Amino acid sequence: MNIQKNQEYVVDIIDNGFDGEGIAKIDNFTIFIPGAIKGEKIKILIVKVLSSHAFGKIVEIIKESKYRQKADCTTYKRCGGCNLRHVKYEETLKMKQNAVQSLVNKTLKNKINVQETIGMENPFHYRNKAQYPLGRSKDGKPIIGVFANRTHEVIPMEKCYIQNPNSEKIAKFILEFIKKNNVSIYDEISRKGLFRHIVIKVGVKTNEIMCVLVINGKAIPKEKELIKELAQRFPNIKTIVKNINTKNTNVILGQENINIYGDGYIKDILGEYTFKISPLSFYQVNPIQAEKLYNLGVEQAQITKNDIVFDLYCGIGTISIFMSKYAKKVYGVEIVKDAVKDAIENAEINNVTNTEFYAGDVEIILDELINKKNIVPNVVMVDPPRKGLDKNSVNNIMKIKPRKIVYISCNPATLIRDLSCFEELYDIKTITPVDMFPFTSNVECCALLELKKSL
Repeated sequence: MNIQKNQEYVVDIIDNGFDGEGIAKIDNFTIFIPGAIKGEKIKILIVKVLSSHAFGKIVEIIKESKYRQKADCTTYKRCGGCNLRHVKYEETLKMKQNAVQSLVNKTLKNKINVQETIGMENPFHYRNKAQYPLGRSKDGKPIIGVFANRTHEVIPMEKCYIQNPNSEKIAKFILEFIKKNNVSIYDEISRKGLFRHIVIKVGVKTNEIMCVLVINGKAIPKEKELIKELAQRFPNIKTIVKNINTKNTNVILGQENINIYGDGYIKDILGEYTFKISPLSFYQVNPIQAEKLYNLGVEQAQITKNDIVFDLYCGIGTISIFMSKYAKKVYGVEIVKDAVKDAIENAEINNVTNTEFYAGDVEIILDELINKKNIVPNVVMVDPPRKGLDKNSVNNIMKIKPRKIVYISCNPATLIRDLSCFEELYDIKTITPVDMFPFTSNVECCALLELKKSL
């Protein structure tokens, strides 16, 4: 059958893809349908046809899945922030497990069974960091909200079920101040205007709040008045920071931070430790699940007091400090200098004396630790960005043959790709998905690798 754009077809959804989209086949030709659930029969409209597959949109659900639920958010389809709100939560956990299993089956020699996804007891309002872009409505009024999926159109903020409710209240309060005082909004085309983003970070256990005002310039009109009003209205705000971003870029935060209220950081508690969080440093956005993830990684590593541990991409030292309790020494490596400063300070705050942190590219520092300083770890923990590990790092780790590797990943595709590189020397023992981002198709994983007995 020749699949035609703008034609309607009735299809059975045979699976869900990696982004949660439904998958159907017409004469063995694959169709992807956002919002469809495995097991449904749906009338679709073809919206795009490529040589190997096509995309359709739902016209009518003829037979509905028992896992479908009424979405509780009016903007989720447009913003793309949580694309699985139409699926019952327990089923989203199975979808994530299946997506990782599918990658394992396609790529790894050892077709191990992926563990069940570790979910949240209360999968709502879990994000401790909100990034709100500012823009203008069609009638020119300042608005704040979220970017529409794959665009820079700002959708006005309504009730969000994944953000901390305090973040929303503070951002809306700042928007009213901007309107009342006619403060300009940044325009991406002309590159003029002042306010670009409002970033809110919340210490979930401490209730401390950081407010970052991202501006295209140096000064905010009536700045002292804004500070005073924010501090009075929201006493949990511990610091307010001006972040200067004058570049023509999609990156939200610039490199220059000016503290205009408080010390420029907040603290939060993870497990039994206290962590300092600054504007540019990475801290897991779902600390409740991060605690489960880190405890799982530490438990699987089975670290002993004789072990030297490398923690690559260590951020502000969270997992390094978690592991320090069990290890002889932990070496953390991170490219973001501010994060390394925080890591060193976090070790001091928690009276941890057996960690050492290095700022720089993991590929270079790892090479120096192994080949110049002759430090050989028994356990290596990695938590790389979405692109995964570079080939040099994989080769260096393989060269020193640590007893165990624990690989934490926010991107199952690059995780499984990298695990396949280790299969020659390592047995992949477990892969456990952890639901850090409920109602989205994103999933974090923790994989345990053990050196083969014969080596």
